[in-house]
Amino acid sequence: MILPLLLAAATPAAAPSPTRLKADVEALVGFGTRHTLSTTTDPRRGIGAARDWAAAQFETIAKGCDGCLRVERINRRFTGPRAPNGVMVEDVLGIQRGRDPNRVVIVGAHIDSRVTDVMDATSDAPGANDDASGVALVLEAARHLSRQQFDATIVYAIFSGEEQGLWGATLLADTARARQWRVSAMLNNDIVGNTVGQGGVREARWVRVFSEGIRASEDLAGQMQRRGNGGEDDGPSRALAKAVHGIADRLGGLAVFVDRRPDRFGRGGDHEPFLKLGYPAIRFSVANEDWDAQHQDLRKDGAVAYGDTIDKMDFPYLAKVTAINIATLARLAAAPPAPDMVTSSGALSRDTQVEWPAVPGAVRYRVHWRRNDQADWTQSRDVTGTRTVLPQVPVDDYFVGVSAVGANGAESLVTFGGR
Repeated sequence: MILPLLLAAATPAAAPSPTRLKADVEALVGFGTRHTLSTTTDPRRGIGAARDWAAAQFETIAKGCDGCLRVERINRRFTGPRAPNGVMVEDVLGIQRGRDPNRVVIVGAHIDSRVTDVMDATSDAPGANDDASGVALVLEAARHLSRQQFDATIVYAIFSGEEQGLWGATLLADTARARQWRVSAMLNNDIVGNTVGQGGVREARWVRVFSEGIRASEDLAGQMQRRGNGGEDDGPSRALAKAVHGIADRLGGLAVFVDRRPDRFGRGGDHEPFLKLGYPAIRFSVANEDWDAQHQDLRKDGAVAYGDTIDKMDFPYLAKVTAINIATLARLAAAPPAPDMVTSSGALSRDTQVEWPAVPGAVRYRVHWRRNDQADWTQSRDVTGTRTVLPQVPVDDYFVGVSAVGANGAESLVTFGGR
């Protein structure tokens, strides 16, 4: 068992709609191109029209929940090799205020698309799977979760500028820091809607979840301390990925492949700017990518059809990935924050002492432990104080961690116990 999951009070009963997800992707594909450098004045084509449409979707959701969702558009000008003359990058946000407006969970995806030439801002770039699939997921999550009140604030984020340099995600990460948000989790969804990958290989049994182990935000001293504690597999983002794995097991229908690296080999995504600032962040992506679809001009070469078109997608699969996101957001938004720090001690002893600071909103704590040769927590017990002793659990051979549990039974992520 990875984590005891108490989802009954937090998981919406209705399943995400493949039909509605498809309609959203079709609408986004209908803008022709959503390249970050494309037109912002044409009402029917380009990134500007696409962002306006996304904002209108959030407005419609807000009307259905008596204004529970606030629509906000943030922007900043960026300049770089893929925008040498500069471009105004804008994110469209739906903000569902929780009882604590400053503690935040984020689900995001990028709305921009591209073809083979990353500077081609005029050719049709449907971007059905990369990443209209993720945008549709974010909108569907908002439709479901806006029906409930949570302790934490949920931010539904639609980024621009991903293909130019992760600029929209950088903008929101910087905004989170400037507003002093306490980010419990960031879920990035990028390429989450196909099951047939390169060479016709089909895999519909799982979705990959990428997470860092050693934190990008740690200095050398912090990394050396983590090395000494043996916590390379238990940083906050890895704890988030393991929690998602457990949530998917509980839901059934689609497994999670916990991919133990920050992203695909040599590549990156919109969760990375959040990691650099120390926020727990992960990336969802399909089991098998189709590189004949991604970043390709629309064309046909013999029997191979190139381009990121909607006919290559699997919407029941996308609905399952959406369900995992919704359940994760619901659990973490309903739970207290994770303990800031957990310390363990017990050298030259058969017992391990565990301590942590009190967590606002926690009515009890769950102390987890496992043998050092195991990847997932195998045992746990609940306590009401902020320290405990685990008899006959020698610290040399066991890892420990602590999560906070709220009055509703919702559990935070596990904070690893160091020294």
